[in-house]
Amino acid sequence: MSLRHLAAALAATTAIAVGVPSAVWSQSSSAPAASAPSSTPAAAADADMGKVLAALAALAALGPKPIESLSPAEARRQPSAADAAMKVIKDDKVGAKPHAGLTVTDKPAAETGGHRLRWYVPQGTTANSNLPVIVYFRGGGWVIADLDTYDATPSALARKTGAAVVSVDYPLAPERKFPAAHEEAVRAYTYVTQNAKGWGYDPAKIAIVGESAGGNLAVNTALAARDQNLTKPVAVVSVYPVAATTMDTPSKRDQANAKPLNTAMLTWFFSHVLAKDADKQDPRLNLVAADLKGLPPVTVINAELDPLRSDGDMLVEKLKAAGVETTHKLYTGVTHEFFGMDAVVAKAGEAQDFAVAQLKKGFGGAR
Repeated sequence: MSLRHLAAALAATTAIAVGVPSAVWSQSSSAPAASAPSSTPAAAADADMGKVLAALAALAALGPKPIESLSPAEARRQPSAADAAMKVIKDDKVGAKPHAGLTVTDKPAAETGGHRLRWYVPQGTTANSNLPVIVYFRGGGWVIADLDTYDATPSALARKTGAAVVSVDYPLAPERKFPAAHEEAVRAYTYVTQNAKGWGYDPAKIAIVGESAGGNLAVNTALAARDQNLTKPVAVVSVYPVAATTMDTPSKRDQANAKPLNTAMLTWFFSHVLAKDADKQDPRLNLVAADLKGLPPVTVINAELDPLRSDGDMLVEKLKAAGVETTHKLYTGVTHEFFGMDAVVAKAGEAQDFAVAQLKKGFGGAR
């Protein structure tokens, strides 16, 4: 991951404050009463994650504003954490090149049926390479971030799997409220599956990966494939997914003030995403209420220091109850957004390798 990519991934949700005295982050707003921190002792970040957190804490003097106090337009213009990321990368003498060995291509929407897509393809790929395909959905709470912010993960997946990765952008709320992003995710997936063979890829080996809000979209798109008779993915990897609309879960209490994602921010995201209050009960958002039967193997990856940790736990429980082959792994000492930080956080590389093994298992079992 390059400095720009790491900085963007970190900057997407303002500065991190896990393990930093609350006085340093006095500008941060408190979580809703229903999500007040419990008396459970705070878990500690591991050494790698701690370097990132400490570097970001040094930005406090710049006065970064908490996203939950901003308008969506303001949140999208938040100052980047580039200085902190630069310090970590410089101190550790990291020289990672995320696009090494890859060809990365954006095509005009006019050439992609109106979809905003980015291709990550191993270099040397021929016109009829018959590569597996990964459809990737980024995070950002359906309100912030873009393909550049979440460049690191699809780069890593393409490098490590040897598959072609198609990263899908989608419309943002509040300009386009729910279910706009969910509907676009399905349309983009359909476009990829219908054109994979023509691009020289293997239409029988298509997987879906998503992070955070994108982790929700990944599972939802697999459900749509089941219900709409679309090409079925051979595997789904959902990384710290949004799976419930309630703010009253164990992790939304004990990680209420975590960063880069806290419980107040989750409330803020939903306030801009929901078109009406009844949308909270829609199973596409409240995924734990969905009919999950008949899905391909699903892997759920979670971070310990993350208010969405319990969402992942609940989703795993529901998937298993529905008879879905489910694998779940929790990484301790790391925060939300850690997955793309393999340049500076060892457990990110471990989590990526674990996800890659699950994807390759799906590709190997495809017929």
